[in-house]
Amino acid sequence: MSSLQKQSLQAWAFGWAAALANRLQRLPNRLAPPPFRLIQIGSAFWQSRALHAAAELDIATLLGEQTLAIDTLAERAGAQADGLQRLLRFLAAIGIFELVAPGQVRNNRLSQPLRRDRPGSVRSMVLMHNSPAMSRPWYESLSASLRDGSVPFERCHGQSLYSHMDAKPEMAALFARAMDEVEALSGDSFATAFDWSRFRRLIDVGGSRGAKSAAILRRHPQLQALVIDRPVVVQQARDWWAAQPGSSCRERLQFEPGDLLSGPLPGARDAGDVYLLSAVLHGLDDGGAEALLRRLAHAVGSSGATVVLMELLMPEQGGDISACSFDMQMLMGTRGRIRTPSQWRSLLARAGMQWQQTVQLASFAQMLVLRPQA
Repeated sequence: MSSLQKQSLQAWAFGWAAALANRLQRLPNRLAPPPFRLIQIGSAFWQSRALHAAAELDIATLLGEQTLAIDTLAERAGAQADGLQRLLRFLAAIGIFELVAPGQVRNNRLSQPLRRDRPGSVRSMVLMHNSPAMSRPWYESLSASLRDGSVPFERCHGQSLYSHMDAKPEMAALFARAMDEVEALSGDSFATAFDWSRFRRLIDVGGSRGAKSAAILRRHPQLQALVIDRPVVVQQARDWWAAQPGSSCRERLQFEPGDLLSGPLPGARDAGDVYLLSAVLHGLDDGGAEALLRRLAHAVGSSGATVVLMELLMPEQGGDISACSFDMQMLMGTRGRIRTPSQWRSLLARAGMQWQQTVQLASFAQMLVLRPQA
């Protein structure tokens, strides 16, 4: 199989920059006295809670491109001026927002992605990760779950993450918006560094509202896409797209409800089909991931279709802050994990799949190209 890799130089440059950033992140551990550094880390939730409050009040969107007096901003946000001034002073001290004069504030490079009205926003992701449903397990259940092996989210809420979202449409909608914002973290290299021109149909398994599929379709007019996800997610996706008239790719984007854990997957027609699973398998334990991969192999059959997993890989030894952070997120909410290459190889072999290529991205993730074993 010839290489599906494109833009290899950009991927290499991103990897080099990410490694440098990871080393710089560890610099405070060397410079600060250990007791002081531990207290800094132990109180880091103050920063995330302050950021969450600013996102809830939608401060960045209210500011836009303007410099506003705190009193004016407080009135627009429905907040009390003194408390808001102290919140923004704290956030500005860690680099979010800019105090340009006494009592005046504006957006800066770091606060701009909190705006709802800009591409690359991560506001919904900040709101989701700091929501009561997602925060409570960290405060209430982590230590106990480490002792008995339970999932902190399930211990706290009495149900799985996905069952919880199915029962609470507002949480499911926030989760879907947050998943759409992953592109702001990963960039568009999943659409540009992989050679999608070889395919005619994209089957996006667990594709939420179809943001990734749409990004790929916009760049590849020969493609059609079918997004498979839970029924509640598919209904929200259809409603959302119905409110987007004139989208250049909407007519090539279809949705179909399905049970990713046990239901059948659409069968491949020929080698022009490609299945995409973006950040799906890291939310499943090995048994669930193996079962889904086996169903994928069955769906592909002898058609010659390709399977692509977009996943973050954990190094065999140690781990950078990004991989370890996502792995903790999986520990908190699911029985999944961020897997090492050797763990992937073992899992794929048991599921009857061959790992044929790795497409490097200018992103924290990689694309693993698979085919069923002959």
